[in-house]
Amino acid sequence: MASHHESILREPLITGKDITYRRISDEVLLPVENKPNKAWWIGFIVAVAGALLWVVSISYTFWNGIGAWGLNKTVGWAWDITGFVWWVGIGHAGTLISAVLLLFRQNWRNSINRSAEAMTIFAVICAATYIVAHMGRPWLAHFVFPLPNQFGSLWVNFNSPLIWDVFAISTYFSVSLLFWYIGLLPDIATIRDRATGVRRRVYSVLSFGWTGSVKTWQRFEAVCLILSGLSTPLVLSVHTIVSFDFATSVIPGWHTTIFPPYFVAGAIFSGFAMVQTLLLITRKVLGLENYITMFHIESMNKIIVLTGSIVGVAYLTELFIAWYSGVEYEQYAFLNRISGPYAWAYWCMMTCNVITPQLFWFSKIRTNIAVSWILSIIVNIGMWFERFVIIVTSLHRDYIPSSWAMFYPTWVDISLFIGSIGVFFTLFLLFIRVLPSVAMAEVKLLVKSSSEQSKKALIEKGVLKPEEVEYYKESLTKFDSVNQADYAK
Repeated sequence: MASHHESILREPLITGKDITYRRISDEVLLPVENKPNKAWWIGFIVAVAGALLWVVSISYTFWNGIGAWGLNKTVGWAWDITGFVWWVGIGHAGTLISAVLLLFRQNWRNSINRSAEAMTIFAVICAATYIVAHMGRPWLAHFVFPLPNQFGSLWVNFNSPLIWDVFAISTYFSVSLLFWYIGLLPDIATIRDRATGVRRRVYSVLSFGWTGSVKTWQRFEAVCLILSGLSTPLVLSVHTIVSFDFATSVIPGWHTTIFPPYFVAGAIFSGFAMVQTLLLITRKVLGLENYITMFHIESMNKIIVLTGSIVGVAYLTELFIAWYSGVEYEQYAFLNRISGPYAWAYWCMMTCNVITPQLFWFSKIRTNIAVSWILSIIVNIGMWFERFVIIVTSLHRDYIPSSWAMFYPTWVDISLFIGSIGVFFTLFLLFIRVLPSVAMAEVKLLVKSSSEQSKKALIEKGVLKPEEVEYYKESLTKFDSVNQADYAK
């Protein structure tokens, strides 16, 4: 009956005609089952070059110590912790898209959750490399964990937010990895059934004997819901705990209670921007326009403008609190950010994070792929500057003017950061080469309810009012994957 179908007023989550389950598998698995195209090779070579730069710079750091960085006695944290917080923030969107949107039954997540989850894992790996490198003695990295006394007189300070970081990020990584891999099982089984020879044996092992029976699907859905429930608090807790690294100190510019919600909003902000950066390229290179539609792009842009506005309010709140507190040290810290020697970084941050995202209020910009991709990169640049401003400008002016110092990055600082981006993209490109970048099993659930062809069938049956049909046709004009000529009749 017509009353049971999805509203025609809703935009489709899958476009194209003659969409079948077999066609979805063929199109999504095209880069997995065939040789990579030229665009993939170009991206992979550039990413590997960046990863090699990371290997060189991290090896130089391990050999010579962190004195190779531009740190000094006053600025003891700089590019390294900036990069760490930036990468942890980027990893937030994966958990949000996977867990929170699943609990709220938002079906538009089905096409983008797989890549977002993979992005989370790779971003956390990149963040962890900064922590190991900053220890100076990475061969003693295991001492960050609470060890028994047999290892010597080592007393872990459980009051320190640094040890909270270890628990929070390791839990976050473990749950995210488990959630990502369990979601992959039906798709790995599909690859297994289509493969032959050695590839079939490899994917058979990776699929853990998935049979596709009703009981298997019931357990699969139950486990996904349980992991979503576990993951949702992590979205709030992980970056909240990272913010405690700063908020529990007495440094002017850090010692503020607004940091936890401010950091969480900023993490979601930068995470969605990175998802947008990756998916817009993946969509074009792999030909996934029918599955990652303009609806997905516009929805993510709406979240970016929302979280960007929250971040902007947080910036203004910080300035107000500093003024209202009457504490001269706090007031000077923010005055120094605005007009001091690092003012250029502060105003880059404000421009990229507060002003630029407001362009997404305009529908034409929100649905323009090229502009959306450029703005997503600008947002991530701005979020890196935000972490740099918080860390460096708060440290370089100590209470004693004789201790004031400037921070200047060395080639090792710069190479480590650029190299970490290379490592990230290398891992992501390898991922889309061996595993499906779109969750096929979840996308197939939308064919009969949320696809363009299902809505078109309702139009052809004549069960809809003319004004509903016109409204629906107008909403499709922004879709670059919809053939408007199909609606001429």
